[in-house]
Amino acid sequence: MHRPAVFAALLGLTRAASAVGDFWVQNDFCARVKGASDDAPVTYEGPATKEKTTHGTADGRKACLHHCLTYTATQAVVAGLGARALGIRVHPGAAAAALALSFGTHYIADRRVPGHGVLEKLADKTGKTNFYKLASHGMNGAFHLDNSWHHGWETVAALIATAKATTR
Repeated sequence: MHRPAVFAALLGLTRAASAVGDFWVQNDFCARVKGASDDAPVTYEGPATKEKTTHGTADGRKACLHHCLTYTATQAVVAGLGARALGIRVHPGAAAAALALSFGTHYIADRRVPGHGVLEKLADKTGKTNFYKLASHGMNGAFHLDNSWHHGWETVAALIATAKATTR
């Protein structure tokens, strides 16, 4: 077995699954409400009914949890099927640890409560406040910092998943 090749394959599979989970699988409600809090409620308008509902902390946490579950499930399915197709046997414990890391770090990043989110605080501490708040010139700084956060943790998760992996 060539560990670097297994790592590259698992990283590619989880990166692709991440994009699918974040942009195709995540529903509109979760995307809009996952950062809601009682101090910064989110008003959601149902696309079909046009009914407006207001959501606070509890709903924000549930929406973020739901999104992270579907995101991680997408990664599990894509990485599992892809690894099988490539003849890679991922150790179940390593796979579970990698998916748990992906789930937890995704929740931390996506629970973007204004003024309290981990990414916003990290941006402030590293001098990236203006970039985080950038929403012009075709850019969205918070999105890019969120995406790079996920890329970094997916790399660590792929390293974990590579542990004890074998090939057929």
